[in-house]
Amino acid sequence: MKTRQEIKREYKERRKPAGVFHIKNIANGKVLLGSSLNLEGPLNAHKFMLTIGRHLNEALQKEWNEYGPDKFVFEILEVVKVTDDPDFNVSDELTLLEEIWLEKLQPFGERGYNKSSRIRQA
Repeated sequence: MKTRQEIKREYKERRKPAGVFHIKNIANGKVLLGSSLNLEGPLNAHKFMLTIGRHLNEALQKEWNEYGPDKFVFEILEVVKVTDDPDFNVSDELTLLEEIWLEKLQPFGERGYNKSSRIRQA
């Protein structure tokens, strides 16, 4: 059986998924597009901030309050496929995915909550 410290170390050392996600308002189709080198963090943070009414994106918070949490879905759109190539760079690969999804969804103005094309979060 593994010790608590071994389990904690393994958890910290495991590769965290990098990729692109969105928060979609299913009532009107608007999305907030985001990306991260650690997908687990931002999705939880967004959900928490919206729930306590403190999200930095005012339009998203307003509609969350208006439509209610059950009208929003939090989805991972694509995860960076890590390769063994010595030249592989997760950050560069994520930049590519960001460009593809920004082009595909155009999450600005009437279509979304994004204010700029800089969507990466910690």
